[in-house]
Amino acid sequence: MNHDKPQCHCGVFGIFGIDNPAIYTYYGLHALQHRGQEASGIVTAELNENEKTIFKMHKGIGLVSEVFSDPELFENKLSGYSAIGHNRYSTTGASESLKNIQPFSVKYRQGNISIAHN
Repeated sequence: MNHDKPQCHCGVFGIFGIDNPAIYTYYGLHALQHRGQEASGIVTAELNENEKTIFKMHKGIGLVSEVFSDPELFENKLSGYSAIGHNRYSTTGASESLKNIQPFSVKYRQGNISIAHN
């Protein structure tokens, strides 16, 4: 093994076009927990009353079961038609900083985008 380069071992999961995608993403991240045990996050996409896509996000430091321990998250906060999730295994960036937990979301002139990567 080459120890000169950082090894990335994050877990990434996404799902589209189903009811309650956040719960499926939770289980996907739980199955991928071995890929990253430092932090976890989920972003869902939902259409608002104006038919514009909005993102809802929850992320935190800890195991998937710790970050998403409140069942209310899946019933109210993370509704939508698609979701992406990420388990973090840090190779760079402060491990205790919430800003380094994926997925990342930004608003720009033409809308919103959210991304999770390894």
